[in-house]
Amino acid sequence: MFFKKLRADIDAAMKNDPAARNRLEVYLTYSGVRALIWHRRAAFLYKIKLKLLARMLSQWAKFRTGIEIHPAAKIAAGVFIDHGAGVVIGETAEVETGVVIYQGVTLGGTGKERGKRHPTVRKNAIISCGAKVLGGFEVGEGAKIGAGAVVLQEVPPYATVVGVPARVVKINAPISQISL
Repeated sequence: MFFKKLRADIDAAMKNDPAARNRLEVYLTYSGVRALIWHRRAAFLYKIKLKLLARMLSQWAKFRTGIEIHPAAKIAAGVFIDHGAGVVIGETAEVETGVVIYQGVTLGGTGKERGKRHPTVRKNAIISCGAKVLGGFEVGEGAKIGAGAVVLQEVPPYATVVGVPARVVKINAPISQISL
């Protein structure tokens, strides 16, 4: 299971980064891939109720990679965190396969509310540099969030959002969903 997820993460890097030359280089040098490896270990510890140890491991990973992922966050295989410095993914965040996250992104909450307080990012979404996605809502499948955007409400599938606060500037439904 671990190796299957690792393979999917490396495949995502190879697919999304034109600078990726080979799988070994990606495995050894990409901080996003390293952070996901550490996260999966911490998530396992968190799941078996070793929460302090899980948090300590996640903090070690943050120190080593510059990427902070809470051990309770749910991250699918095949996510690509590019460059990664300054990425923060909160406790109740969920990230589906095919998502690309660039440096400086925050998937966070807006306060001290309880329950689901971090976003769910559906498959194949792209979150550009410095974007802040704050709250317990969904970022739709195939959505694109522009650099520096501050997203405070749900993003429809295949929408592009930009600005502070973020607003929809375009929606591109895939051809398979267009009715004639």
